[in-house]
Amino acid sequence: MPVAASAIYFLNLRGDVLINRLYRDDVGGNMVDAFRMHFMQTKELGTCPVRQIGGCSFFYMRISNVYVVIVVSSNANVACAFKFVVEAVSMFKSYFGGAFDEDAIRNNFVLIYELLDEIMDFGYPQNLSPEILKLYITQEGVRSPFSSKASDKPIPNATLQVTGAVGWRREGLVYKKNEVFLDIVESVNLLMSSKGSVLRCDVTGKILMKCFLSGMPDLKLGLNDKIGLEKESQMKSRPAKSGKTIELDDVTFHQCVNLTRFNSEKTVSFVPPDGEFELMKYRITEGVNLPFRVLPTIKELGRTRMEVNVKVKSVFGAKMFALGVVVKIPVPKQTAKTSFQVTSG
Repeated sequence: MPVAASAIYFLNLRGDVLINRLYRDDVGGNMVDAFRMHFMQTKELGTCPVRQIGGCSFFYMRISNVYVVIVVSSNANVACAFKFVVEAVSMFKSYFGGAFDEDAIRNNFVLIYELLDEIMDFGYPQNLSPEILKLYITQEGVRSPFSSKASDKPIPNATLQVTGAVGWRREGLVYKKNEVFLDIVESVNLLMSSKGSVLRCDVTGKILMKCFLSGMPDLKLGLNDKIGLEKESQMKSRPAKSGKTIELDDVTFHQCVNLTRFNSEKTVSFVPPDGEFELMKYRITEGVNLPFRVLPTIKELGRTRMEVNVKVKSVFGAKMFALGVVVKIPVPKQTAKTSFQVTSG
């Protein structure tokens, strides 16, 4: 079930209500008082972001010096609620110039009330895209850069974008020079035993793109290797394919990616948003090539001394090099003195 929020509150650190919006009549207006008395005054915040009082549940998150509290009276999706809060705060920051705190809320409460009516209807999340909201919510003083031209002209296909056809990109974009920048950021997580054997190894990565393209381009991301998401049972029933395959255990795409084409052709096809965005995130656990090999040796010299010998060996090619390599050696908290002997660095 979606969020189905009955109300949303914005509180400061003292528990004072800055702004609130009631979406349903199944909760009373004094529910925030119960939340303030049970948790904020008893300083129990921070242990669990989900609380229950009577028949209502409270989902809260602290952003700067503001608490965003969602009140629900039914069995709602908690992950969807927190995702809504994160996206809503990001949308508010785009209107407020990057700041979201108590002062920003007090200075823009009229705009916030208007946005709260647009991003949630009867407790169900709606469009949270700042690019689309700025097309038809042009509050005085926080105008969108897209609406810098004369506002008396109707915006083409605004209704089409709001309905979700291509909600992440507006039509009519023109650049003198078409440019696309792509970055792949990967993080290798490795757990080894004291004997040097690998216990757990996985790679988490994301593909970041920055696009400055005219019109409505349909891009296709080509990889050197094919992407496979088949289950083990399906792999066993099919003959082995020639060539190397990247096995992705978990993959998350931006909403612009055509999932139907990806499921059928295993290619990433999409109409990119304008500017910078995260195209996809993935995780790999099979066939990981480790960049380093760490060989630790620990010797106890009496009851108060310890000697740690760590050897780091690179296993990548000679044409590659690593920058900013940091080796952290955990020691007991009561350690009084340490001495180092390094061969390089």
